[in-house]
Amino acid sequence: MSKLDRTQIERRIVFLVLVIAVALPLIFPLGMKTYGTPLTKKAYDLVENTPPKSVVIISFDYDPSTVTELQPMALAVIEHAWKKEHRVIATAMWPQGSKMADLAFAEVQKKFNNEKVYGLDYVNLGYKVGGMVVIQGMGRNFKTVFPKDTSGLDYEDIELLRPVKSLRDIKYVVSLSAGDPGLRDWIMTAKGKYDVPVAGGTTAVSAPGFLPYVNDQNQLYGLMGGMKAAAEYELLLGYEGSASLNMNPQSVAHILILILIAIGNVKAWRKRKADAKQGEVKNG
Repeated sequence: MSKLDRTQIERRIVFLVLVIAVALPLIFPLGMKTYGTPLTKKAYDLVENTPPKSVVIISFDYDPSTVTELQPMALAVIEHAWKKEHRVIATAMWPQGSKMADLAFAEVQKKFNNEKVYGLDYVNLGYKVGGMVVIQGMGRNFKTVFPKDTSGLDYEDIELLRPVKSLRDIKYVVSLSAGDPGLRDWIMTAKGKYDVPVAGGTTAVSAPGFLPYVNDQNQLYGLMGGMKAAAEYELLLGYEGSASLNMNPQSVAHILILILIAIGNVKAWRKRKADAKQGEVKNG
């Protein structure tokens, strides 16, 4: 068997083992527990401490490629906001974010027996191109940026929006962001220019880049990073949901990858050692 054939077979074995390692915890949950962090708790406290009937924004700044990490956050934050009787405006900086919002509202509605009323408890204003420029426009006049919602209803016909003239009428913003435009634009504009509290949720790989904004100036009121943070938020709400259950296969996969990396390094070290010995024999 050639070296190339052996390498291809080994690669297939690795993929097969990885599939099994991810599938088994989904079928037979391992019961691994997730523990909260101050960053997620700070975002939770922002929602928790905001008075009932407040109008808030959840911005869906992502698309289906990151739905595994960010959609569970959206479900948890919407549920929390509705429990606190907040009125939620959904916006989107990414074209498919509006659809993500519709799916999230529909999913959380099931927990509330479809009692939340569109136009009164929540509204989807949809996607708007422009990033920071759009947020600046919302700071001057909300209606000029979003004259209609995604269903075509006029701004003045939506009861939830009647008291909202500009961003200053918003009590907090939670941006669930997979990149630019997204959370950084909300921090720079909504918080920096209009002093509206902003919390954020990002993919795990993006979270470290936003840590400097969680400071004593409260540029960012808490940060949720990846599926683990979504699981933490679920625990703060008092239950284990989809994010908590999906942490088991993710944890097993991470452990397996570390083991495979260690095995690969040992094999590489043994090969270099054997090659060096072979070279010494040839050279006498």
